[in-house]
Formats: sequence, C-alpha cells, structure tokens
Amino acid sequence: MNTLDIGLAFVEGLALIASPCILPVLPLVLSTSIEGGKARPFGIVAGFVAAFSAFVLLSREIVEALHVDPDVIRYVSLGLLCALGLVLLFDKLAERFSNLTQGAADFGGKFGAEGKGGFASGIVIGALIGLVWTPCAGPILAAVLVQVIRQQTDAQGVLVTVAFALGAGVPMLAIALTGQKLMRRFGFLTQHTQAARKIFAVLILASVAYLGFGDNLQALIPGRAPAAMQAADRLENPLPAPYPAPDFVGIREWINSPPLKISDLKGKVVLVDFWTYSCINCVRTLPYITAWDRKYRDKGLVIIGVHAPEFEFEKNIDNIKTAVAHDGIAYPVAVDNDLATWLNFKNRYWPAHYLIDRNGQVVYTHFGEGDYDVTENNIRFLLGIKGKAEAQAVTALPTGAHQTQETYLGYARAEHYSGMPFLRRDEIMLYQRKPVLPENYWSLDGPWKIEREKITAQNDNAVLRLNFTARKVFLVMGTADGKPQNISLKLNGQPLGNSAGKDVHGDIITITGHTLYELVDQGTSQNGLLEISASSPGLEAYAFTFGN
Repeated sequence: MNTLDIGLAFVEGLALIASPCILPVLPLVLSTSIEGGKARPFGIVAGFVAAFSAFVLLSREIVEALHVDPDVIRYVSLGLLCALGLVLLFDKLAERFSNLTQGAADFGGKFGAEGKGGFASGIVIGALIGLVWTPCAGPILAAVLVQVIRQQTDAQGVLVTVAFALGAGVPMLAIALTGQKLMRRFGFLTQHTQAARKIFAVLILASVAYLGFGDNLQALIPGRAPAAMQAADRLENPLPAPYPAPDFVGIREWINSPPLKISDLKGKVVLVDFWTYSCINCVRTLPYITAWDRKYRDKGLVIIGVHAPEFEFEKNIDNIKTAVAHDGIAYPVAVDNDLATWLNFKNRYWPAHYLIDRNGQVVYTHFGEGDYDVTENNIRFLLGIKGKAEAQAVTALPTGAHQTQETYLGYARAEHYSGMPFLRRDEIMLYQRKPVLPENYWSLDGPWKIEREKITAQNDNAVLRLNFTARKVFLVMGTADGKPQNISLKLNGQPLGNSAGKDVHGDIITITGHTLYELVDQGTSQNGLLEISASSPGLEAYAFTFGN
C-alpha cells in the first residue's frame, strides 16, 4: 500500500480550494448550511465525500451503461448546479427543496439520524453536491488510472479516491462552520438569511457561467485577443508558483545521451516530455517536439523525453530504441520503466510537457495535445529570442471532436464490449458476436484469451470487430511469439480499397512487432464497421485509438 499516493491525493483535494471548479460549490455549501442546525455542515461533507467517491469509482460503468460522452456528463452536471442556483434564488423553489431534503431527513431519522435541519438532511444535500461536482473529477480519475497501470490493488484505488474527496471536503466543512458562526454572532445576518441565500445563488450561477462559457466570454472582452494571437514577448499561461524541477530517478537506460541530472542542466532551457511510443496522443506531438529540437538546440534548448510505459511490452529497450529511430528522435530519452521519474514529477498524463527555465524552475506545463504555439513562444521567451515563431511545416496527425473514444481491450480497462459470453478474465473462451453491434462498441468471434492489458487470438478463425466513427483507426498490436503475422481487414464487409491505412497493403497488414498500426483512413470522418481476422494463433491487440 503506497501511503505517499494516498497522502498526495488528500493534498490535491485540499488544493482544489483554489481551483475555479470549486466556485459554484462553496456558495452552495454556505447557503445550505446557514439555514440548518449545527450538525448540517458535517452531514453535507459526509454526503459529499460518500457520493463523490462512489461516483468516481463507478464512473466507467456509469458512462458505459448510459452510452454517453464524458463531456455530456460534465455539461449535465453544470446544468444541475445551475438548477440548484435557481432553486436558492426563488423562495417557492427553495421551500420545495427544503421540504424534499426534510423528507429524506425524516426517513434517515428512523435510523438514528438527527431531525430537522440536522445531519440527515445535510447528507442528502451533500450527496447531491458530490454527484454533480464532476468538472473536478479529472485529477483523481487520472491518479486511479496510474495505479491500474502500476498494477496496484483495488483497495488502494478506493483509498486514494476517498482521500481526495476528504481533502476537498475539509475546506468545505471549515467554510460551512465559519458561516454558521458568523450567522450566530451577527444578529442582522440571521434576520436576513433569505437575502444571503439569494446572494449565494447569484454567485453559483455566475460561477457556472464562468466554467461553462468562460473562454467565449473572455473573447468578447474588448482588446482581449486569443492566446495564439498575443505577443511572444512574455511567458504565456505561466505557473502561478514556479517550483524547482524534480530530478530524473530510477532511469533504467538513457538513449542518445549519457545519464543526465537536472543540476547538470542549469543555464539551459529544458523541455521534459513524458511519452510512450504506442500512445497516439504522444505520437501526434512528436513532429512538433523534434522540430523544436532541430530549431533551438544550438540556441540553448535541451529536450528530454521520459519514456513512461503504458503497456508491459513498452518496457522492452529494443522496442523503445526502434521507436526512437522510427520517429527521428535525436534528443535524450530516459527509460522510466518503473514510473519513478513520472511519480517524482507527480505527473498524471500522456503526453505531458514541463518547461524549465535557466535557473532550474518549472515555469510552464501543458498536458495533452495542442497549444503548440504557446509552448514554442514560451521556449523562445526563455531563450531570449524576440518575436513570435514562424509557422512550422510539420506533419502532425489531426484529431476530431466527434469521434469514437480511445478503446482498451484488456480487462483492466475494457469497456464498450458487446458479445456473448461476457469477457472472462485470463481464460480461453469461445466468443460470439450479437446480431447488431452498437456504434462505438467492439465484439469478438472465435476463441480468444482476455488478459489484463490485451486480448490474444487462439486460432486463425478469431475475429475482432469494431463499430467506429472517425477518419483514421489505429490499433496497438503485436504477436505472442514475436514472429511476423499477416492479418486481413474488411470495412463494412468489403475490401478496404482507398480507405486503407498507411500500414496496410492490399487489405493485409503485417504485424512485425509491438507498436501502433494505422488500419483505416477514410479521408473524412464517418461511421464504419471494421473487421480484423487473425491468420494464425498469437495475435495480440491492446487498444484502439482514432484520428481525423
């Protein structure tokens, strides 16, 4: 049991008091606390911790059961927060809401809970807050994901989640208790609880508007230009509190360089890129990063790629070296097979970029794809190069907003499976597809073995099908014995033809090693049914990714 991760999750929860996503929650906690009894704040926080923890731990199952995009859940939650704000704003709605929570409190009172305005009604309110507070769920979901990758226990995932929720609940409790104390000390506040409630309602609605439409609202401010159009004579989107760069620890091997330390790089501008070679999101960033290396290396920039594996085969040094050569990476690459440096940086994402100034301070971070212009302009600023960068002629893989999401096949993170029987762990089973395969779902035919990270075909009649929407389809694949294997592909029951991906030749793709393969390129984003047939036992498939 890693107590460091649990403690870190608690601290991250505490830190959310300074995050914009906490804005609509604090007025809601205050407004519902000031009109209740002394026990209500404790009930609110208890309900929040329980509901939020349960939601996070069941989030994958909820999304799969409802067949909705996670972004939809985010906007639904903002809508519910908006509804709560409106309830507090209007007296009749507030009265009905109070009656509703009181009914639940009376029910809870039968089991020993406090009566009116006390602990039980607080639990109802807190549970509702926890369920709709999804915009801030991202950090903890990423933390739990890291533990899955590190093959830690389910119990630790639960403890990390609860620790995060408790950390977020502590400042809520403090604020609620402080609000009640002020109400009791100042009589005029007690006489105007309805007015205070309405003020909090306005704050909630304003916070929801900021979270949901903040970027669009900022664009309407006179003289406010988008970040990409601002001058490059300053650091854009800097960290509010720069901190000393963590060191590289637990590195198994260095590629393209002798071992490096952060202290050896003082006086240089350093960009640390966490990546892994079969991650499509990482692959999309590489053309930009390699171009920056060529452009700014002799001007004082040092790029270090920290290869942090997502799958077990990505720990193979020969596989990593092959990928480094294939992608034209000439800068140093640190092989972080045990995720030691990943944890030292407290990183949570692939890809992740940490920009370090000449004094060894992390001054800018970016997680995921995009904002390449901002990152490059910050590099130029730290190097003392005036003016904005010229547009780079790089070949990058574009993404699409309305496409099938990344789909894992191994049982550790499998979702959107449709077939018979249900996936059986670590057993060879004969699977059969259902008559209709829903969009964004996958199915199997024939004998397959479902393992933690992958699925493995057991004979040459094994078939993997996927109903997707995207322009391009990628699949991480390999073979069990390491020998090349040909697999055949069909799209909508027909040969691929002009829709073949760059790794396909005549509807056949040769699996020569464990890596990411491009199977389909339809030219435009559209729906399709992809069929992948193994030619012999031993085909291994890990995860589908997509691009436009």
